[in-house]
Amino acid sequence: MSQPIPPIVLPPLENADVEQTWLKTNLHQWLDQEFIPETINETIASRAAQIFIRQRLEGENDLGSLVIAIVTEMQSFDFQKSFYSEFAIANAVSDLILKSLGINTCCGQD
Repeated sequence: MSQPIPPIVLPPLENADVEQTWLKTNLHQWLDQEFIPETINETIASRAAQIFIRQRLEGENDLGSLVIAIVTEMQSFDFQKSFYSEFAIANAVSDLILKSLGINTCCGQD
């Protein structure tokens, strides 16, 4: 029988400005590298980082809940000038956070 995946809880937020800048910069780089660099990528990265940090400041540390918040709030974002969607952005944020924690995001865990 398969085991449920345990939740990933981030450490408490220590410096919101540093964490927001880190996420915005890394997400923007990921967006530009995944397809072609687009002007809208900076706006997308900034908005996703704002949502993430606001949720963290409100005390949310569960990565799954943070991803759902990004999907939900990015639904109102106009992605017409982008290759991406709210789901791609939330998944990219999750991958970046997991990698920063040293968690392999490919192919499950042993």
